[in-house]
Amino acid sequence: MLAGFLADQRATLVLKCAGLGEELAATSAEPSTLSLLGLVRHLADVERRWFREVLAGESDAGPLFSSPDSPDGDFDEVSADPAAVAEAWEAWRAAVAYSDRFTAEAPHLDVTGEDEWRGEVSLRWVLIHLIEEYARHNGHADLLRERIDGTRGV
Repeated sequence: MLAGFLADQRATLVLKCAGLGEELAATSAEPSTLSLLGLVRHLADVERRWFREVLAGESDAGPLFSSPDSPDGDFDEVSADPAAVAEAWEAWRAAVAYSDRFTAEAPHLDVTGEDEWRGEVSLRWVLIHLIEEYARHNGHADLLRERIDGTRGV
């Protein structure tokens, strides 16, 4: 059930971005750097962090779009270049595939990992957290998409 709700939230993000190319990099309003492409990049890093770093313990699987020197790089360093857009979607799809595979192969939802901020967290907790994370950002995506081309209710 949790994996299904997360899949629905991911599908909503894809729908909010459907049919857009360079417009994905359009920001909401100054001074914000929030954009649909930034959301895709951010959520790719979020998936990587929780599933690869925390649950699987892959210490070398850090974020792709932010860094200690640029903690908001996922939003601040967005480029409308088609190659950058394709790179973001490829990273997001790979992160989702990894997360889905990890979840499917886990023996139960009580598999745990160690988070530096929260301590021990379970796969169940991570799935619920990701559902919340996507739902919150999909609300942002609603507003961003409407601002770009007036599309509502996608």
